[in-house]
Amino acid sequence: MKPWGGRFREAAHPAAERFTASLSFDRRLWAHDLRASEAWAGALERAGLLSPAELAEILNGLAEVRREFEDGSFPFRPELEDLHMNVERRLQEKIGAVGGKLHTGRSRNDQIAVDERLYLKDAVTRILAGLTAVQSALIDRAADTLDAPMPGYTHLQRAQPILLAHHLLAYVFMLERDRERFDACRVRADVLPLGAGALAGTAFPIDREALARDLGFRAVTQNSLDAVSDRDYLIEFLAAGAIAGMHGSRLAADLTLWATAEFGFVEFHDEFATGSSMMPQKKNPDVAELIRGKSGRLYGNLVALLTTMKGLPLSYNADMQEDKEPFFDSVDTLEAIAGVLPPLIRSLSFDTRRMREAAGADFSTATDLADYLVRKGLPFRQAHEVVGRIVRSAIDAGKRLDDLALDDLRRFSALFEKDALDAVSVEASLRARAVIGGTAPGSVKDALALARRLLGA
Repeated sequence: MKPWGGRFREAAHPAAERFTASLSFDRRLWAHDLRASEAWAGALERAGLLSPAELAEILNGLAEVRREFEDGSFPFRPELEDLHMNVERRLQEKIGAVGGKLHTGRSRNDQIAVDERLYLKDAVTRILAGLTAVQSALIDRAADTLDAPMPGYTHLQRAQPILLAHHLLAYVFMLERDRERFDACRVRADVLPLGAGALAGTAFPIDREALARDLGFRAVTQNSLDAVSDRDYLIEFLAAGAIAGMHGSRLAADLTLWATAEFGFVEFHDEFATGSSMMPQKKNPDVAELIRGKSGRLYGNLVALLTTMKGLPLSYNADMQEDKEPFFDSVDTLEAIAGVLPPLIRSLSFDTRRMREAAGADFSTATDLADYLVRKGLPFRQAHEVVGRIVRSAIDAGKRLDDLALDDLRRFSALFEKDALDAVSVEASLRARAVIGGTAPGSVKDALALARRLLGA
């Protein structure tokens, strides 16, 4: 008989029973469910609803149930629908009728809300550690490439010289924002819903603030309807996960592009590449491509839960059972990405010679020539026009910018002097951008030091 079956004459239809069951996925919450149940038992005892002897009996029974989960012997029963009912029934089998007192004043509605929040807090801790490991790998590679120029791109066209370290550090600061988002999500999730009951609050004198302290929550929810119907904390997590996945995807996109013969900037280690079943010469960046691809499921999980929640009246609705699979999938996906990226990044072989050659090609220092004229007093828009005509002339003549002589430049402006030829070198272009956040070697060293401090904090 179902724990709620007293009101019903007929058993659930087998198809309906299969359709409504959540045990196949909510079973992963077992450790958090047991932890919340232990704390709830303590709250019941403080409220005079359990004797000290009954509390000890329940805690001992829950400890036995925990051991069964840990050694894999817990007897899951699909007909009991979900994890909560499985644990409750097993506890009663262990200790008898006193086990039935544990659910006093508690609903599965506030029970699942507290389980999910506990799980989320633990998941965020793991994901933050994973993101930090990715940042650490990027920082180490940036430290190795402080003297390696490469082309920077806009519109996927060569734009201006930058340092490879500057490019890698861009992802470090992206991931730092990801860490901040996950941490903020954890703070907002750190509020206890247990004690809200099914929707109206428990009818027993539970000290919710003491219960929050027992479970490590910083506060308690202030509205019972909101407590059982809120899934903002999951949506925030999925949003942070989608953004982090987008950052991983962009990094993977850079690396897969750089690994093409057309770029030739990087080679993936054999451990992070695959071959072709047909073409024996191929070396495919499948790991990076899958990192890029998995951003799609992270986006989908966010949209799925937003769509589930958008039309629900207060308070709890069974639709909300659909929150767990996208949430768990995003946790697993983020942990997988954060697990594979650090060793992949550390194994990359950069062709810094080829990058250096490309950094100075395709008139990438033309802006520096315009800046030279600005320093001589010419308004930037006029300087832009002058250098644009120089570039057009050089293209027509089949020359690079650094092929031009001073006389070639002076045909377009008398402001050019001999030092103009030095202004168009890659090194001069890099040195010129010495602002905070710029790509000058000194600025990049400062950014590297800041990134290390952020990780230390």
